Amino acid sequence: MHAWESIQKVLDYIEDNLAQNCSPEELSKVAALSPFYFQRLFTRLVKRPVNEYVKMRRLARACEMLDDKGRRILDIALEYGFHSHEYFTKTFKSAFGITPEGYRNNPVRLNQIMKPDLLLGYTMIDENVPLITDSIVLEISRRTIDVPERYIGFSAQVLISQQTPLGDTTGIDVPGLLWDKFHGQKGKIKGLVPNGIEFAASSFSDNEDGTFTYFVGASAISGTTAYHDLVTWELPAAEYIVCSFEAESSEELITSALGKCMNYLFSIWLPKHNLSTQPFSAEKYISINPKMCKMELWVIPVSVTDQESR
Repeated sequence: MHAWESIQKVLDYIEDNLAQNCSPEELSKVAALSPFYFQRLFTRLVKRPVNEYVKMRRLARACEMLDDKGRRILDIALEYGFHSHEYFTKTFKSAFGITPEGYRNNPVRLNQIMKPDLLLGYTMIDENVPLITDSIVLEISRRTIDVPERYIGFSAQVLISQQTPLGDTTGIDVPGLLWDKFHGQKGKIKGLVPNGIEFAASSFSDNEDGTFTYFVGASAISGTTAYHDLVTWELPAAEYIVCSFEAESSEELITSALGKCMNYLFSIWLPKHNLSTQPFSAEKYISINPKMCKMELWVIPVSVTDQESR
């Protein structure tokens, strides 16, 4: 068994036993490693100490439980290892910027620390060869757009430090709030293609204030122009690297699956192929329904060698 497989076994165990004893000593037995070596290896592969990781995953599960207003906040806190209401509130506010009571009374989208899939860091797939791992299906291909695609929707500036890497930060999910705004007004937006795909884009150029521009919208009829606080976004004609992926549910698709695929594409696959990208990425929401949950990440590849020679 590879070292990462021992840690993945522990990650799976933690997820199934968040309400149980998850001390480093107990978890080292699951990994069949000494407590000292286990904690060092866990921190290196998961990028955070084991106690912190367990705490953040318990917070994520507790957030789900807060939706049930029939349960007392103290009972939820105790169930997931927080020894008092005060400690739970302090930890929750430190992670998300709001209290459990505030979240329960006014639910907002929150970024959570997601369970990582370490296999992705040790697997290199060829183009057009699907990879099945941790309940997602991922495939990378090349596609060409001959005619620019136009979309209409809303955009906002988002702090990079609070949103990336996806699945490894906590706080208010600003892109998610922008999606809520779009879905709330979608029926009134003029110029949308009937049953057109929904679309998002992150642009990182020309922003020196630590932010990126996030756009959400849907396919627009040719000639559609922006009005009121709506904006248009154009996906240029070019050759693209496309990372397609499927998940078992819509919630998993737009959270953990999206984060894992973004990390794999940008941190593993592109660097291994000596590629970077133009300073934007696009998200196409191909299908989100009970039968299929699928989306695609689109980027324009740039050779690192060509980039360095300029």
